[in-house]
Amino acid sequence: KINQKRKPREELSKGKKRGRPPKGEGKEKTEAEESAKKAKRTLNRFNGMSVEEVMARKLPDVITHNLDMLIIGINPGLLSAYKGRHYPNPGNHFWKCLYLSGLTEEQLNHMHDQTLPERYGIGFTNMVERTTPGSKDLSNKEIREGGHQLLEKLQKYRPLIAVFNGKCIYETFCKEIFGVKAKNLEFGLQPYKVPETETVCYLMPSSSPRCAQFPRAQDKVHFFIKLKELRDQMKGVVRTQEIQETNYTFDLTVAKEDAKRLAIKEEQHDPGYEETCAHGSQQHPQQAFGVHPSPDTGACNNSQNSLDQVSDNRWTMQPFADQIPDIRCSNSN
Repeated sequence: KINQKRKPREELSKGKKRGRPPKGEGKEKTEAEESAKKAKRTLNRFNGMSVEEVMARKLPDVITHNLDMLIIGINPGLLSAYKGRHYPNPGNHFWKCLYLSGLTEEQLNHMHDQTLPERYGIGFTNMVERTTPGSKDLSNKEIREGGHQLLEKLQKYRPLIAVFNGKCIYETFCKEIFGVKAKNLEFGLQPYKVPETETVCYLMPSSSPRCAQFPRAQDKVHFFIKLKELRDQMKGVVRTQEIQETNYTFDLTVAKEDAKRLAIKEEQHDPGYEETCAHGSQQHPQQAFGVHPSPDTGACNNSQNSLDQVSDNRWTMQPFADQIPDIRCSNSN
């Protein structure tokens, strides 16, 4: 009887074990599955190449003499090294900001990087040549040595503006080359020139979408616009001040009918509008477009002052249709 009772237990021990699995067994399986999925994604991303094979590649510079600006990154990423192009990541804001700022006449992408020196006077290089999955994989020694290598390139090719795409790049360059520990860096034109050259340094936020301070492309366009203005100023480019006249017709009856049809009765007061204008309009419209009235003729200034003296909400009290002046000629003559 004792043997008969023990037999079922032995059979159970040979079969599947009941209860919870030992600690760590499920975790090991999960980690193995995740690593397998990650390896599969990597293989698909680089067309069968491993990360080590991609890291062995180098990204060639796009550089020549007498460039208007040389864009300086920290080092090539995996996708850049794999494709052999600069800023190929679709999430990177570089190419979008380049177009929105007017530095290029059309929307370009990484496949056009080789054409930029001839078309727009823009080149590309990196402080460190070694390819890594991220900039955190670089050692401090590599970055410091890269600063001196970058100095040699700048002294050889002498671009008009050295554009540092990211604050950490310029911080290291400033410390190694100028012997100054940069504190409270502000974006834009920097006070130091590249030694033995007339090349100025310009600092802009990183075009990477991981930039926490400026996460969107529209947050960074401002610095690209200022870069364009700096280039034009250094090259002596003068903005056109020509005024073109436009012929147009105005029908009062049609305008009033449109106002009624659209049910535009009156403008609602927006307290945020005046505040935005107060902060955003730091110069007169005439100066913004390059038109500077002479001091003898104060018509523009008087009209501007008269507009400023109008109290808030006064213009918002009348219906829109009643604000349209009647410019029809009278038949009294």
